[in-house]
Amino acid sequence: MDEERPERIAASNVDRLAGIGVVAIGVVVVFLYVGGWLSPSRLTPNRMIAGFEASNGNQPGFRRNHAKGICATGWFDSNGNASSILKAALFRAGRYPVVARLAFSGGMPFVANDDSTVRSVALRFMPTGQEELRTGMVNIPVFPFKTAQAFYDQMVATTPDPKTSKVDPPKMQTFSGEHPEFGAALEIIGARTVSSGFGDATYNSLDTFTFVDANGESTPARWAAVPVAAVSSEPSETKQDSNALFDAFILLVLTHQVQWHLVITLGGPDGHTDDPTLPWSATRKQIDAGIVSLDRLTTYRARTADLVLT
Repeated sequence: MDEERPERIAASNVDRLAGIGVVAIGVVVVFLYVGGWLSPSRLTPNRMIAGFEASNGNQPGFRRNHAKGICATGWFDSNGNASSILKAALFRAGRYPVVARLAFSGGMPFVANDDSTVRSVALRFMPTGQEELRTGMVNIPVFPFKTAQAFYDQMVATTPDPKTSKVDPPKMQTFSGEHPEFGAALEIIGARTVSSGFGDATYNSLDTFTFVDANGESTPARWAAVPVAAVSSEPSETKQDSNALFDAFILLVLTHQVQWHLVITLGGPDGHTDDPTLPWSATRKQIDAGIVSLDRLTTYRARTADLVLT
């Protein structure tokens, strides 16, 4: 018995070392996969960032997308109406702090204001001692791209040629031909009414989220920030002032609260839950979950592109 014990111990050690080796190899494989080494054509976060930089240039200190923006703080007055479909603490009746960032799409931090440029609002809801909710919404009814890969492919197609500094039209024609949903979505986007500023714009989530209630039941949903103020479609004087929309928003917040209803639209069998290029029917059930109010600006330098919160 004593003579066999060292052999058993040695065999046990070998098994342990083998197990450690398998785990180590697994970690390496996962690391290589996530980094894209095992699938060089797969879209990774690094490749997406590289696409933004190729399209917009390297802009140190600014976001790769939605580079030009301004931040504000306020609160969300939840009325409790959405607590029946979502168990998150945020949707219980009460008041919760909010940080917001309003911005232009694109990676150019010094881009001039243009009514046709997509506007966005990012909201960070912070219930005390509870889970946060962060969401980004844009002022278009649908998204032009069905997948992240399509978004990346469009960036590649519109990246200027290094020799000519111009976009190659045939590349974009090829992209449009391969993605017919892109053209259809642009028609929907082009038909929308563009509001006069940030404060009276409607912002949509576009992606579909799964709401889970206290009983574990799931409901597909999209949400939108719908302005409390009347919508004005009069164009801003962007040609006279490259920061007109931001200046107007600064003045708006400094003089009174800017508010939106947080409206949740419920999905269904024909809700296109996996395709943001398709709109949902206006007849779908909606829930007004409460009001987002902004009344204070944070971390901005007036009349410059450095209107960001880092």
